[in-house]
Amino acid sequence: MSGSEILIWLGAHPTVIAGGVAGLSLLGLAVGGLLDAVAEWPVSPARRQQTETEETPAALVEPTAEPEPSPAAEPEPSPAAEPEPSSAAEPEPSSAAEPEPSPAAEPEPSPVAEPEPSPVAEPAGAPLRERLARTSGVLVGRLGGLLGGRRVDDALLEELEALLFTADLGVKTAESLLESVRSRARGQDAEAVRGVLRDEIAAKLAAVDPSGNPLAIANSPHVILVLGVNGSGKTTTIGKLAARYRRSGKSVLLGAGDTFRAAALEQLEVWGERVGCEVIGGRPGGDPAAVAFETVKSAIERKCDVAIIDTAGRLQTRKPLMEELGKIHRIVSRDLPGAPHEALLVLDSNTGQNAISQAELFTEVANVTGLVLTKLDGTAKGGVIVGLADRFGIPVKYVGVGEGIEDLRDFDAGEFVDALFAGGGA
Repeated sequence: MSGSEILIWLGAHPTVIAGGVAGLSLLGLAVGGLLDAVAEWPVSPARRQQTETEETPAALVEPTAEPEPSPAAEPEPSPAAEPEPSSAAEPEPSSAAEPEPSPAAEPEPSPVAEPEPSPVAEPAGAPLRERLARTSGVLVGRLGGLLGGRRVDDALLEELEALLFTADLGVKTAESLLESVRSRARGQDAEAVRGVLRDEIAAKLAAVDPSGNPLAIANSPHVILVLGVNGSGKTTTIGKLAARYRRSGKSVLLGAGDTFRAAALEQLEVWGERVGCEVIGGRPGGDPAAVAFETVKSAIERKCDVAIIDTAGRLQTRKPLMEELGKIHRIVSRDLPGAPHEALLVLDSNTGQNAISQAELFTEVANVTGLVLTKLDGTAKGGVIVGLADRFGIPVKYVGVGEGIEDLRDFDAGEFVDALFAGGGA
C-alpha cells in the first residue's frame, strides 16, 4: 500500500484523527512500519495495473479479498480425482470375467467317464482269432507248411515231433498229441493230421473248461486271492476283474497285499480310482497277512460283495513262499470260514513253458482254483494254455487279450480252438 493510499484512507475515517495526539502518534508509528513493509513487498505487474486503473475504494477492498480466490482455486483440482471411480470400475469386469469360464470348463473334460463306453464297444470289433493270430501262425500255420501233400510216415512224424516241442505246449502235452497222430492218422494226409490235433487239443481244454458264470458268487463277501510273479500282469488283472464285477452290479473292495514292491499300492490305487473301488493298503515292507486280514474284516463290516486281495509277486524260495501264503490262508479264514473262496494264478503267456514251471511251484504252496493267461494277443506262445490244462487240470478262467479295461475275457475252450485253427489251412 502506498503512502497516498494511506492518506486517502485516513481522510475517509475522521474519527481516527479525533482520537487525539496519542492516537496519531501510534498511527504514525504504525504507518511508518507499514510503509516500510509495503515498500519491500513485490508488486506484480498485473496488480500495479489494477491499482492504477480502478477506483481507490475498490482497490482498498481487494487486498482483503485476495485470499478468497486462493482457497476457492485449491479445491478445483480435487474434481480431478474423478478418474478414481473409473480406475476402480475397470478391474471389476475383468476380475469377474476371468474366473467364471475356467471353473466351468475344467470339470467337463473329466476322464472318469472314458472307461465306461469302451468296455461295451471294443470286444465286438476284436474277435479272438485276430488276437490269437501269432499263436495260430506258429502252431497251425507251420503245420500246414510241414504237411503239404505228404502222407504220414516215420519221417513226417519225426518232423512233427520237433514242431510240437517248439510250440510251447510242454513236453508231456507234445508227446501226448504226437502219440494220437501216430495211432490215428498214420498213412493219411495232412487233413487227417489237423483233424486229430484239433480234436485232442479241444478235449484237453474242455476237460478244464469252467462251467457257469465265472462272476457268480456264493458267499458275501466273496474273497479272491490273486497270485503270480512280478511282471505277469497281476495288478492289471485285479483292476480289470474288479471292473467286471462292478459292471455286474457288485460292490468290490481291493486289498494291496503286495507290500514288498514299492509301486504295488500306488498301481492298485490307480485302478481303484478308475473302477470306483476302495483300496485297503499297508505300510511298505509290512506284513501281507495283516493287510489281507484287514481287507476281509472291512469287507464284512461294509457288506461288500467281493474282496480281491493282491499278494507278493516275487518268486521266492519255496519255504518262505509256502509260509507266507499259508499264513494268508489262515488269517483270512479266521473271520470268514471258507475264505479265500478263489485263488487265481496269473501267468504271462509270453513266458511260454516257463509258465508251466511257475504253475508247478504255486500249486505246491497254494490251493490254486483257476488260471489267468495274460498278454495272449501279443505272443506266439499261447499254446501254453493247452499244456497247463493238460498238466494241472486247473480251469483257465480268464484270458487277457489286450490293454483295454474290457480285454479280460472269460475263457471258452471251443472259441479258443476255433480261433487257433482259423488259419493255416485248418
